[in-house]
Amino acid sequence: MASPFPSPGTARKASQQRITIRRIRRPELPVDTVALSRFLIGKVVVHDLPAGRVSGRIVETEAYPPGDPAGHHFRGPTPRIRSMYLAPGHAYVFFNYGAHFMLNVVSERPETAAAILIRALEPLEGIEIMQRHRKTTELLDLTRGPGRLAKALPIDHPVGRIGKSVRIGITRAADKLLRFFERSNPFVSGPRRLLQPSPKQPKRRRAA
Repeated sequence: MASPFPSPGTARKASQQRITIRRIRRPELPVDTVALSRFLIGKVVVHDLPAGRVSGRIVETEAYPPGDPAGHHFRGPTPRIRSMYLAPGHAYVFFNYGAHFMLNVVSERPETAAAILIRALEPLEGIEIMQRHRKTTELLDLTRGPGRLAKALPIDHPVGRIGKSVRIGITRAADKLLRFFERSNPFVSGPRRLLQPSPKQPKRRRAA
């Protein structure tokens, strides 16, 4: 009997071909965390990168419904979880234990916090790109687990990559840090020295 799962060679060959994917519209999503968790199985996550498209079929999810004591939303709204209060289908990405990003799908009506953790994908497109991101050629380990799939696609949130500096070309209020930019992006304007993090000023000791 043939295996229902593709071999590594077959998967790599398929990843080089463009797959036709229909984008799911928000009205199609069940507005219920548990129902949406089941609905997402078999759907495809797509990330278009400068190097090419990467995608994977969702094969594992975890539901964190309203009021769930295991959810980030259990103790109420905070700036960190504000995206959990958006409409179903929005992404909620968090940095877990300072080590891995985690991709979640918001799952309830606006103002009601709940989300679904995407735990594993079956790689479809851009497998070689994923391998470079993950620094491994092991197909089964590329996107098995939420931290691995976030690194493979890659998925993060821009907050940690936003820098700030003084504004450019002004003489009044020139010391105010009111210019914001994406770090390491070559399209950002201005002197390169302004793209570097501002040095921390030493704390001044008060005279005795």
